[in-house]
Amino acid sequence: MKLTKIFVFLIALTILAACRNPDPEGSHSINPGGYTGANNNTQSKSSTDHSSDDSSKRYGAVNQVDAVGEEHHSGEVSRPQNIADMMAQRGEQDKAAPTLKFIEPQNGATVGSSTVKVKLELGGDLKGYQPMKDMTTQMGNHIHIILDNQPYEAHYNLAQAFELRNVADGEHTLRVFPSRPWHESYKNSGAFQMIRFTVKNGGGDASKPTTTNANQMMSNANAAAPEAKDMPKSTAGAVDITKPLLTYSRPKGEYKGADAENIMIDFWLINAKLVGDGGEYHVRYSVDGGEAKMIDKWQPIWVSGFGEGKHAVKLELVGKDGNLVDNGGYNSTTREITVIK
Repeated sequence: MKLTKIFVFLIALTILAACRNPDPEGSHSINPGGYTGANNNTQSKSSTDHSSDDSSKRYGAVNQVDAVGEEHHSGEVSRPQNIADMMAQRGEQDKAAPTLKFIEPQNGATVGSSTVKVKLELGGDLKGYQPMKDMTTQMGNHIHIILDNQPYEAHYNLAQAFELRNVADGEHTLRVFPSRPWHESYKNSGAFQMIRFTVKNGGGDASKPTTTNANQMMSNANAAAPEAKDMPKSTAGAVDITKPLLTYSRPKGEYKGADAENIMIDFWLINAKLVGDGGEYHVRYSVDGGEAKMIDKWQPIWVSGFGEGKHAVKLELVGKDGNLVDNGGYNSTTREITVIK
């Protein structure tokens, strides 16, 4: 009888302990990237679950994925299927580590013309990566070229100089990095390059039409003419390449049809590591002035549900205190895009 009572008592103690200490695998603490799912691969977690967020209902839920497009929980989905298909067709290119080097202009150069020729050298572990436009699809690997903090222009033919025309007198920054056909940037060491140069007595005149170096108007330029862009007047800002710097890349321009279903947000970072990658910074974004959300891993995200019309997308680099990290005004950038259904 005594043994039976002792046995029952021990069972009761075991049940009580279990109630006070639930299975730790049944609850998930938020990791540095804010992920609350059960997948232990923190390399690819989204910043937040937006399933009940009012602002996500306005312009869509955040879809952040890893390199292989795994789904992690409801609210996080694979990258769009058409992009996954392109990746599969590209062999090892998405594992490449392309690097860039400025040939012209050199850092600190003075240019005595409003036309600035940009010449780049491609190197690194390319695995078949080469900038080139498919004339049928109008897509291909390319280089993003950013003058000051203007929207980038795509450069597909590195055999020719890319010409920035009608660049205003003054000091300017130039940023470049390689991109995939769907405009997702490569993020390896050496891919991003930045220089400062000065245009002096360039004589630019915004009232005159933009032309190529063959005196052709850009509207009539043939395929043999160099790629070029008539750049709006802008200045460098007090940018310091040794300080944390966010470079806005996507979204940009018009999105039509299927391309408007899931819109990618992508950016470049230097001297700043996001909290999900072991650092202390966040990239904060908002759409149309809505509630700001955080991106805590350096990888693209896709936002769905944009309605037809114009939308303003804002990206900012913020510290662990939530305050903007200033660097010449470049760490807070807003772009207007147009969605056509």
